Amino acid sequence: MDRNSATGAFLIAAVLLVYLFFFKPTPPAEKPAATAAKAAAAASAPLDSAAAARKLGAFAAAAATDTTISQAQLQNDNLTVTFSSKGGRVQAVRLNKYKTFFGQPLDLLDARSSSLDVSFRTLDGKTVKLSDLSFQPSAAQAFTEGEKQGQRLTFTAQVAGGQIEQVYSLPQDSYEVGYDLRFVNLQNAVAQQPLTFTFLDKVRQTEQDAKQNRNHTTINHYLATDDHGALTEASESPEELVVNEPVKWAAHKHDFFVAGLIADGTPFTTGKFASTVNLADSTYLKTLTSTLTLPIADVQNGKAHFRYFFGPNSFSLLKEVAPSFDRNVYLGWGLFRWVNRFVVLPVFHLLEQFISSYGIIIAILVVLIKLVTWPLTYKTYESQARMKVLKPEIDEIKEKYPEDQMKQQSETMKLYQSVGVSPLSGCVPMLLTIPILFAMFQFFPNAIELRQQPFLWARDLSTYDDLIKLPFEVPFLGTHLSLFTLLMTISTLAMTYQSNQTNTAMQGPMKFYSYLMPVIFLFVLNSFSAGLTWYYLVSNVVTLAQQAITRRFVDDKKIRAQLEANKTKNKDKKPGGFQARLAEAMKSAQEKESEAKKPTRRGK
Repeated sequence: MDRNSATGAFLIAAVLLVYLFFFKPTPPAEKPAATAAKAAAAASAPLDSAAAARKLGAFAAAAATDTTISQAQLQNDNLTVTFSSKGGRVQAVRLNKYKTFFGQPLDLLDARSSSLDVSFRTLDGKTVKLSDLSFQPSAAQAFTEGEKQGQRLTFTAQVAGGQIEQVYSLPQDSYEVGYDLRFVNLQNAVAQQPLTFTFLDKVRQTEQDAKQNRNHTTINHYLATDDHGALTEASESPEELVVNEPVKWAAHKHDFFVAGLIADGTPFTTGKFASTVNLADSTYLKTLTSTLTLPIADVQNGKAHFRYFFGPNSFSLLKEVAPSFDRNVYLGWGLFRWVNRFVVLPVFHLLEQFISSYGIIIAILVVLIKLVTWPLTYKTYESQARMKVLKPEIDEIKEKYPEDQMKQQSETMKLYQSVGVSPLSGCVPMLLTIPILFAMFQFFPNAIELRQQPFLWARDLSTYDDLIKLPFEVPFLGTHLSLFTLLMTISTLAMTYQSNQTNTAMQGPMKFYSYLMPVIFLFVLNSFSAGLTWYYLVSNVVTLAQQAITRRFVDDKKIRAQLEANKTKNKDKKPGGFQARLAEAMKSAQEKESEAKKPTRRGK
């Protein structure tokens, strides 16, 4: 690794470190996140007859009481959805094929941590929530719609001379629950104002790393104008976003799982999304709240059709749910997302059809990527070999002008020009591989495919391995030392040592930095997913093998002969392009420095 390559690598690492350490959100002052939830629970408690009459007016006859509350369920292989007759609403959702990291059933929603409700205004100015009303559930009935088969459940409330109907349908082998809402003959009781759907969601820890679990939890939404928006994932400060335009869907993302609502007909008219964090609360990681308004006309004419999605945050699954619903899987931004979506994911899913071990799949993925990028790696090594051959001439220039840095640089540039060497030729190929490096950095921590997949000593490739437990907490390291991260660091140091042994141009501070950066990344990546650090470990080993093979094809004597031939060929050639501009800039700077050194003449 020559000076330019090392400088490029150091700057890239510095950018990554700045991103990881200096852009972390500042923890807010403690604020009880459950206050809103308690208030909502109190407001939806069963009412006595007098209170019901005051609060609900013409809808008081259907007020929910303790004796009228019952439960009903819809179930398939994927989901068990529990409904309450109090509001005829979803009360709990269990993902049947998944467990928490701690081996418990994975309840995406439950009665204590979540609340889904709809409210509307009456003509006499009262606000009525569906949770205030008692609904009568039907028996679950089988249905067939084309190729879709499943179960359907209907909740009905006789109110104010009409009725409210809520119909839920759960197809077989699906993570989606159809939801239809209809007001029948209630035009004389309900105001012509949008209804309000509210989703309160206090997120519990389901993964090993509570911090990662919290930082990957957010609210995403998609507008009718094809714009996608989201609250900041890693923010620990209260956030609120108001959207005064139609919304097609909103989703609460819980790291590896999603609870969302999609409008199948007319979009929601507006949306409001909020999140709060109370770091002192060990029960709930983050509180999410989505508020969406529903057109009253659609509810009255039977066109209010929606779908809930309760399921894993899998890209291949989510892309079939609704337009841009796959945005709930964070694959990075810009070019990095493109690399993950169209390169990494297809190859990853192809390999998993034939190989059951995800650790082996990652290793094969490394080999494939290294083979594709080998021409760039070869160019980098070839550039390092040229710089190594030129080192005697560069040292001679330094000895000739020991006190004149500008002259050293000017003469060095002339040398590069004469032999046809670009000082950036070793750095540019390395920069071209950066999109893959950053794409992997985003892919592995968000890939549900790795969740609870064991490999070697790691129980779960989606989180860190904690084989080495520390008896005390180490700053930036925590109470564990990831063995995959430790081995990755050792292999990086070995690769750096090998590179420095063959590259005598690496001296002074840059040589120190080349050894310092792997140690820094030991602290940075210690709590990242084992899949990521296993990828980097295999990548280092393959790179060492590539370097050993490449050295067999790079002959210093042939390079010297080529450079001498270039020197004869370029003897009378004037510099052009970037080299010409750089030479002119250095000449100008040298002239200014010379002028500054001249003694100032004093007047008599």
